[in-house]
Amino acid sequence: MAGRRAVSNPLALAVLVQLCEQPMHPYEMAATMRSRGKERSIKLNYGSLYTVVNNLARHGLIESMGAGREGRRPERTVYRITEAGRKELDDWMTELVAVPVKEYPQFEAALAELPVLPPGRVLELLRERADALEKAIANVRAELAGLTWLPRLFMLEAEYHVAMQEAELTWVRGLVAEFENRTFPGLDGWQHVHDTHEWPAEFGPRPEEWADHADGPEPGRGEGQVRKEDAATNQPD
Repeated sequence: MAGRRAVSNPLALAVLVQLCEQPMHPYEMAATMRSRGKERSIKLNYGSLYTVVNNLARHGLIESMGAGREGRRPERTVYRITEAGRKELDDWMTELVAVPVKEYPQFEAALAELPVLPPGRVLELLRERADALEKAIANVRAELAGLTWLPRLFMLEAEYHVAMQEAELTWVRGLVAEFENRTFPGLDGWQHVHDTHEWPAEFGPRPEEWADHADGPEPGRGEGQVRKEDAATNQPD
């Protein structure tokens, strides 16, 4: 499998797949992707598409067959996949299907910084998220119910999307329940930090950045931020 790829944008993957079917110009690629609902799993806009096509051509993964004109429309360059492009596509797909990688979802990033919010506010937001997930899942399921004519092979990404959302919904509901019945550990200490800006005894030894400041930093303010503020405060007039 390849290491760093010459073109790694997922949109490039979709372009290579499209050109395996037949030569196309970029506008036709975009129209075909949209008609198949690919924008649900790949960010698709014309500006990015033309950039990706140019990059693929520059690296020899696709090549121009010349420009053509239909009626009074502007000339459009038609591209086809090269043998190097077919090899890259096979290698890329093999890696994507077989090898799990660390991804960086925005929700996970928010969870990593959750202490900056008080627990009561977090509970409200988690309830909102659960409601939004329920609606999103229902919408996708309704859409899939209307596509019974389509072979399952072409709906796997939608199935996966729903499965991931359902797993997240189950987890969020469980977390909401822990907050509501107060079985989530450390809720009182978490609230204590927001009320007093003091480190609660139930959280164990006080971190170094808290030990240097009698009142402790505000929730969400790390040691680096405290030092920056101290430096600004201690500047001579």
